[in-house]
Amino acid sequence: MSQTSNETQNMIVCNNLVKIFKTSDIEVVALQGLDLIVQQGEMMAIIGSSGSGKSTLLNILGGLDIPSAGQVMVNGLDLTNLTKAQLCRYKSSSVGFVWQNTARNSIPYLSALENLELPMILNGSKDTDYAKSILDYVGLADKMHRRTVELSGGEQQRVAIGIALANKPPLILADEPTGAVDSKTTEDILSLLKRVSTEMGITIVLVTHDRQVSSFVDRVAAIRDGRTSSEFIRIRRDSAGLSSESADSEDNPNPDDNTHEEYAVIDRVGRLQIPAAHLKELGIQGRGRVKVALEDGQIVIRS
Repeated sequence: MSQTSNETQNMIVCNNLVKIFKTSDIEVVALQGLDLIVQQGEMMAIIGSSGSGKSTLLNILGGLDIPSAGQVMVNGLDLTNLTKAQLCRYKSSSVGFVWQNTARNSIPYLSALENLELPMILNGSKDTDYAKSILDYVGLADKMHRRTVELSGGEQQRVAIGIALANKPPLILADEPTGAVDSKTTEDILSLLKRVSTEMGITIVLVTHDRQVSSFVDRVAAIRDGRTSSEFIRIRRDSAGLSSESADSEDNPNPDDNTHEEYAVIDRVGRLQIPAAHLKELGIQGRGRVKVALEDGQIVIRS
């Protein structure tokens, strides 16, 4: 069921993304100039505290909401310039969703197979054989005729991943997909998503509070105050101790050799968000001013 090509390209490009929610007497800025690039076939996690803008970003990438300003490109499409009909086609065929709430993922009185066939029917391309092959892929071939309400929470999330794959989208968005299951099931679901990304070449972006996810993804982006503040990029270390940026692959037989290196993100106007732990260590957390100097090719910050 491979959908990959050897050409690496950007699946998602967000430039200076802004989202403002307004009511009659209040205005909330959820995203304020966020920049983000996700490559085709990459599995990426978005982390951040509640209210940081994670779910807002996911809704925009999924075509469920539109930004107040900025640009968002997904698979070559500018989502800010699509008509309602084009946006509807995008949501049905170009992106799959996996939600934390299992009731939002599937219809409980339909079987697992019927739930996978439904988005195909709505897209005008029912393929029962393909639906069965997906259920086999996610490990539910023996339960395809069971109603989803009769399945465990982990099995329901596997059905949700299958539904997300039904119309063969190049992108899957997952909002806290392991938030309602135990740690063992969390590992199983993340392993399955990693297989989907690696074997099918599908780009996966997931929002999570779970730090356990870092060992399964290629990159972790931390969002703070509506901006990408730092990234953790997977580093593969070879036997000589050298390192290179990489995802898990066949030439890296020992995944335990992988670690993640932290990078601060500089936005388009030169703003840099320094991790709070570093500022606390230096005793300058919360101060209004610091001294910045360029010394021997390095930027030095002093209290």
